[in-house]
Amino acid sequence: MSALPAQSLDADVLLPFQERRSIRRLLDPLDRLAGSSTRFLGASPGHFERDGRAYSLPRYLYVGPKGGGDILRIGIFATIHGDEPEGALALPKLLQALEQEPGIAEGYALFIYPVCNPTGFEDNTRHARSGRDLNREFWKQSDQPEVRFLESEIWMQSFHGIITLHSDDTSHGLYGFVKGNVLSDHLIRPALLEAGRYLPRNHGARIDGFNAESGVIHDGYPGMLQSIPGLSHPPFEITLETPQLAPLHRQVDALVAALKTILVEFRYLQAIAQNI
Repeated sequence: MSALPAQSLDADVLLPFQERRSIRRLLDPLDRLAGSSTRFLGASPGHFERDGRAYSLPRYLYVGPKGGGDILRIGIFATIHGDEPEGALALPKLLQALEQEPGIAEGYALFIYPVCNPTGFEDNTRHARSGRDLNREFWKQSDQPEVRFLESEIWMQSFHGIITLHSDDTSHGLYGFVKGNVLSDHLIRPALLEAGRYLPRNHGARIDGFNAESGVIHDGYPGMLQSIPGLSHPPFEITLETPQLAPLHRQVDALVAALKTILVEFRYLQAIAQNI
């Protein structure tokens, strides 16, 4: 695979153009990676219309080398808030790292949703063009097509883990939310530790209005993107938050480090559980 050009992480992608931001430009690094990799492919199965224009929600799949057990299915979601595309910008670098070190993704199928709010990204707004905050709509019988598509993906794929990527312009450091499987807490702590090589952690006792401990919040907003409520065996659920005012390249590096750590740690914990 060819190296990712430096301009793919250029902050120009994020400039508030007089015209709408270009989704195609944002996705171009991922599409080029999909075109040159035997393990990575893309599709846009979720289609809807807004203001007479057609939109889709892109989905990419990366299949790692075969492992010794069942395939571990992980969903990675970014840009559910349209003005927080830093996670989408980190994904090409993650995929390039996996191509160079395929053992990190051994036994995994990674389902990647880089632009969960395409109209919000185009408009550089937190909300979708409908005026709704999509990250408060999940599992509430929402009529928002983006939410309905993502809910159907969560139903069909039966993920072992769900990771959502956000950035926070009010935080001075990294932090995250955990829910679902008890392993969530055991995964986010080493992930934040590794990401801390690039950005400081937010050690506040309260973050985003929630009680926190060492940058970890065991709570969340109603309607956040998450797995199906009430499952007897839920997947792990982690939301990673970078400080949006930090340099973009450091946010990207921190997210890549955190994601790689989660993959390595989760496979290790699964192997331990199988051998007990």
